[in-house]
Amino acid sequence: MMSRNPWFVFLFVGFLIAASISLVMGLSIVAGRDSTSLPKKGSKSNLLVMDIKGIILDSDKFLKRLRKYADNNSIKGLLIRVNSPGGAVGPSEEIYRELKQFKEKTKKPIVVYSPSLNASGGYYLSMAADKIVVAKGTLIGSIGVVMEFANLERLYDWAKVQRYSITSGRFKDAGAEYRPMKEEEKAYFQSLIAETYLQFRSAVKEARKLEDSILDEYADGRVLHGEQAVKLGFADQVGSLTDAGEILAGLAGVEKDYELFEVPKHQPSLIERLIQGDEDEEWSFTAQKKVLQLIKQKGFNRPMAIMPGFWLDEVME
Repeated sequence: MMSRNPWFVFLFVGFLIAASISLVMGLSIVAGRDSTSLPKKGSKSNLLVMDIKGIILDSDKFLKRLRKYADNNSIKGLLIRVNSPGGAVGPSEEIYRELKQFKEKTKKPIVVYSPSLNASGGYYLSMAADKIVVAKGTLIGSIGVVMEFANLERLYDWAKVQRYSITSGRFKDAGAEYRPMKEEEKAYFQSLIAETYLQFRSAVKEARKLEDSILDEYADGRVLHGEQAVKLGFADQVGSLTDAGEILAGLAGVEKDYELFEVPKHQPSLIERLIQGDEDEEWSFTAQKKVLQLIKQKGFNRPMAIMPGFWLDEVME
């Protein structure tokens, strides 16, 4: 047997090493990543900026990011930019509760800034803030709860499909889409909505120090513009993000030496970009289809603290 050429072996090994390095680099580009950067430690105090935007159907990502920075000593306060029509009651209320716990545990102030929209579930969680700053044209409020149902009985008849259920109790299939809703079911859902609304209204009354007469008139699902909300007591000040930062710095006692630190965004992978496309792309049929599926899966038969037209908004990450 002829001995292998040493130069051939050397080149082959070199090729394997180069290929391995290229593979690792390629995977790092293809695989998405979350930035782990932390606030800079120095003479300046940091005010943490976080976003609540789009439909609120899940609280996990927001709360995970909040917990990551909550105990950081260089963070002196929290500024939340809210641009949301609201969403499901559960996640909105969970964020509200955890923000209150954040304040109680860390003694750090919270300011909400809403440049465009702060409605329903978004406004609910804003009740945990010490101050709410809005723009003049901000739509804010929509205090209320809604449950939507679909009666597809005629559609099933047209498709010659018969649907029925066997239940353990008379309310187990309440709200089923294959038959009209019974009066006792309507009364049941109305009582559920009334109780959930009372929790929402109580949170607003406690946080905003509002009289029942004001709530009776305006806490009926309507939205207010920024100046009107400030005048009535549903918000504190008309201003900008800079104004909100200055207010937060004052509450935190660092008004002379601070900077706003934004939570790093997730860096999408190459595959994610190819599949999902650019976030700035125009509304497409695929996007509409996804949202319609989302409405069917998560919007119906569920208490929602959301303003009308929510299907035109993106889902909060």
